[in-house]
Amino acid sequence: MRVRELAEWLGATYEGDGEKEIAGVASIEQAGADELTFAAGRRADRQVEQSAAGCLLVAPDFPNPGGRTAIRVADPRAAFARAIRRLRPETPPPPGIHPSSVVAPDSTIGEDVSIGPRCVVGRGVSIGAGSRLHANVTIYDDVDVGERCVLHAGCVLGADGFGFSMVEGRWEKFPQIGRVSIGNDVEIGANSCVDRATLGVTWIGEGSKLDNMVHIAHNCRIGRHVAIAAQTGFAGGCVVEDYAVIGGQVGVGDKVRIESRAVLGSGAGVLTSKIVRAGQVMWGTPARPLKEYLEQLANLARLPELRKQVADIKKRLDKLEG
Repeated sequence: MRVRELAEWLGATYEGDGEKEIAGVASIEQAGADELTFAAGRRADRQVEQSAAGCLLVAPDFPNPGGRTAIRVADPRAAFARAIRRLRPETPPPPGIHPSSVVAPDSTIGEDVSIGPRCVVGRGVSIGAGSRLHANVTIYDDVDVGERCVLHAGCVLGADGFGFSMVEGRWEKFPQIGRVSIGNDVEIGANSCVDRATLGVTWIGEGSKLDNMVHIAHNCRIGRHVAIAAQTGFAGGCVVEDYAVIGGQVGVGDKVRIESRAVLGSGAGVLTSKIVRAGQVMWGTPARPLKEYLEQLANLARLPELRKQVADIKKRLDKLEG
């Protein structure tokens, strides 16, 4: 594909050699003379100077890349993702059920659904059109999966929530009789688990993306277009509103509410029943506003020097008293 053709397809402008052929894509460090890459972030200027890429996707205000061929776009990373799909289109799996998989006869499987090897689909399950199950996915009974969903290898939907009551010195299981409902265009990473509700529904909204090894406990409600990074766990009854972003290795206690467009930084810990307000950026354990967290980190860094100063003052006082 020529540079000018790609720019036109992206709805963007280009500068440099519009007839240059682009054969592939690569990172800015590895791209060659016939490959496309993108430049964004604080180190972009230096990376562009050192890159051998044939064409660069850059922001409208990016400095002129020294006669290099470039396409100017509002969001270089997003445009690069689109270009990858055009230049390196994914081969969709053939629709159908792999012979090694087990699908309950009363499940409803939509058109063009692909179910990979060794999957198990339980009774009363509904899988929407165009969805894809990779190998070893397990869907328990009474789970609804929307259209165009992607379930990666080993993920489990509809396992029992962690509900027990202490009765006469022994844990007694509280029956988990609810459901799981997954909206359209949801992607769930490898070895992630979404537990069924104790009563009612555990719900994941349209367009949300879960990374690998994410745990969603019983009766959680995850809104639309929420992004959750790897190794994050939600305890029961949490609510995450639309467009929230949750970093990796975040721990969220029971009945927490995370409002729309809030951000939880990696490794944060949110205490039970906490409310994270809309648009807040929180970090640390317990989670607190980012500015406060950074101030506390700075103070911690000063502690060794402060200890040294206190020890020096003590020595002087001891001499005076002596």
